[in-house]
Amino acid sequence: MSKRDGHSAQKLDGLALSATMRDDIRAAITQHVAEGGQVPGLAVLLVGSDPASAVYVRNKSKACEHTGIHSRIVRLPATISSADLVAEVDRLNADASIHGILVQLPLPPHISTQTVLERIAVAKDVDGFNAMNIGRLVLRDPGIRPCTPRGVMALLHHHGISTRGLHAVVVGASNIVGRPMALELLLDGATVTICHRFTRELEQHVRQADLLVSAVGRTGIVDADWLRDGAVVVDIAMNRAPDGSLCGDLDAVVVQQKASWYTPVPGGVGPMTVTMLLLNTMQAAGISLPAASN
Repeated sequence: MSKRDGHSAQKLDGLALSATMRDDIRAAITQHVAEGGQVPGLAVLLVGSDPASAVYVRNKSKACEHTGIHSRIVRLPATISSADLVAEVDRLNADASIHGILVQLPLPPHISTQTVLERIAVAKDVDGFNAMNIGRLVLRDPGIRPCTPRGVMALLHHHGISTRGLHAVVVGASNIVGRPMALELLLDGATVTICHRFTRELEQHVRQADLLVSAVGRTGIVDADWLRDGAVVVDIAMNRAPDGSLCGDLDAVVVQQKASWYTPVPGGVGPMTVTMLLLNTMQAAGISLPAASN
């Protein structure tokens, strides 16, 4: 894998691929309903009034509307008890019109996030965070897969990038992104190194990466100058720069000079995450996925 001299990196355009995939999803759902099938339903639990969470939920609701998925937003006060929140999840588990349940994170500190997520029925866990769904990914028999890692793999495959045999380095080991991302890459045939806050000599690991996935959520931890020439760079983070603009973990200018492929921020992984949520909801509703999206 080498980069052609004098050519800037090629963009892994999540906006463009998401638009195509969402049209395919809408067509599949339209056909399913026309044949007498049930409209798929997604419920989103929004606890408190965090502005960023409210924006994310609104974007998900709009995406559902575009594709024909029924969206139900359940707004709950930040003071809700763990027991009452679990009871809300139980009600949605029993609701036959709801095929997917999503709890918008983060939750208030007095609530056990893991307890709430584990309460979601495995078949309705469209975030893919339930221990059963993560365990299936570990065992190379994926069920409903975590949205962001799944979106990264769809983006790579769409652009003809095979990870088989590549040395993939994942920086960040969260349960939501880093760990399942490493599992997806392992499933796809990559040799995977996971770096985290206790990793020594991070620079040396990054320099060895054919494929770098950065999911730190903080600029300056990973230096783009460390990149191997021609590496594929997937920047999952969404940070706020001092001037108010959105940016990833790595310096985008340097990345485009050194990488062969890269994800822009914004417009790379973010749109794919929401699109995978739609696909997971389709899957939970028993609707066949578009062939190009598998």
